[in-house]
Amino acid sequence: MRLDSLPFGQSAVVVSVEDRPQVGSTDVIARRLRELGFVPGEVVKLVATGPVRADPLLIQIGFTRFALRRSEAARVAVCLQAEAAV
Repeated sequence: MRLDSLPFGQSAVVVSVEDRPQVGSTDVIARRLRELGFVPGEVVKLVATGPVRADPLLIQIGFTRFALRRSEAARVAVCLQAEAAV
């Protein structure tokens, strides 16, 4: 499942961040997401959504919250926390 389709209030565990490099460059968005803490094993939670087409998404990692566009959140693969415990 992708972070942009995570149900409201649900916690999940980051599996990976997908790189989508442009021709001749690296994916700066994926790199920045990793720098912010979207790394495998981290628990994330969808806290709120924006008013227009539910964009942006307010995502919490630990005590820190980030506003991500849906297109950015779609790069993060997650599994629901109940599934991760199995």
